[in-house]
Amino acid sequence: MEIILLERVEKLGQMGDVVSVKPGYARNYLLPQGKALRANRVNREKFETEKAQREADNLARRSDAETESAKMDGLAVSMVRAASEMGQLFGSVTSRDISDAVTEAGFTIARTQVVMDKSIKTLGLHDIRIRLHPEVTVTVTVNVARSLDEAETQLRTGVAVTGLADDDDDDYGNEVSSEEATREEAPAIEASASEAEAEAETAETETASDDAAGDDSEA
Repeated sequence: MEIILLERVEKLGQMGDVVSVKPGYARNYLLPQGKALRANRVNREKFETEKAQREADNLARRSDAETESAKMDGLAVSMVRAASEMGQLFGSVTSRDISDAVTEAGFTIARTQVVMDKSIKTLGLHDIRIRLHPEVTVTVTVNVARSLDEAETQLRTGVAVTGLADDDDDDYGNEVSSEEATREEAPAIEASASEAEAEAETAETETASDDAAGDDSEA
């Protein structure tokens, strides 16, 4: 089916382009969403008449979207979810969850503006695109963690906090403690050895003195 695009559609074309799409895609999405018109003679003439006004309106909306994008730059939203020690979520984070979180952060968006191929199913930091306008998108960091404290740690380190990561940290801490204990024990062992040598030398000296005294008595 041939249609006239009324706005830019990603991977399809720009405003005013006449493109061919599958009938189902046109009837179920593009036409009801007001993103396109059927490419017949009447609609072609209508579009040409309205083209200048549509372009002006689009320019104004794009300018507003760019302003909003600048405000949202660097935005990170945290979501607390239950997860396994491997970091797999018991459930998922959907586009609706993300739109609600961004809206709570002060930027009102709809679920349909969240661009994601699949739901988030692991702990960590996930870069998600938000489409503010057909020609303007902004990337938001979705920080999924098991607690707000872990979310802060993830945002600071850039690494997902999982049970395995915690175990590794504990092992590392134990290794460091063992090394420090060994270093502390080494001087003590050396001191003990020195004391033993000193005692042995003292004993030998005392023995030699006793022997000398015995010889003098016999004489």
